[in-house]
Amino acid sequence: MLTLVTGGSGSGKSAFAEDRVLSFGEAKRIYIATMHPFDEESHKRIERHRKMRAGKGFETVECYTGLKKVRLPESDKDRVVLLECMSNLAANEMFEEQGAHERTVEEILSGLENLMEQAAHVVIVTNEIFSDAVVFDGEMDSYLEYLGKINQEIAKKADEVTEVVYGIPVYHKSVQKGAEERSSSK
Repeated sequence: MLTLVTGGSGSGKSAFAEDRVLSFGEAKRIYIATMHPFDEESHKRIERHRKMRAGKGFETVECYTGLKKVRLPESDKDRVVLLECMSNLAANEMFEEQGAHERTVEEILSGLENLMEQAAHVVIVTNEIFSDAVVFDGEMDSYLEYLGKINQEIAKKADEVTEVVYGIPVYHKSVQKGAEERSSSK
């Protein structure tokens, strides 16, 4: 099962995604951390997320680039992976020296396939940054284009797509919703 969780900054998407992972039961939980700690603000954010995960049984795997090279611990495929966050991973692939640069979209989607082969459930957090009324150019414009393509492809493949707005989940695509629609059409 593939779940995509999106929302703006401070929307509650991370807490929602963690709760979604916990809802899958006592499976092994892997947290793939993509934020490269490069300044004081990023260190604070990382620490805040560690505190949120504390006591929830997550094992952390750091992955700043090269998602398709990630090999998850143990051979147990009945595990749940939480990747946080796609926005950071896309930026890392585009701008870091060892990143994929113009092949960012293909590399990340290949990496996603790698994760899905190794886990029963994959939950991906991404940022909703596309509704800003700001005009970008150059590298930022390319970043938005790449992230948009990645998010669209993930949403197509996903079993669930949820946008978190002010802590409230808005279900755009849902396994439960699909089951309800199928049963009501009988």
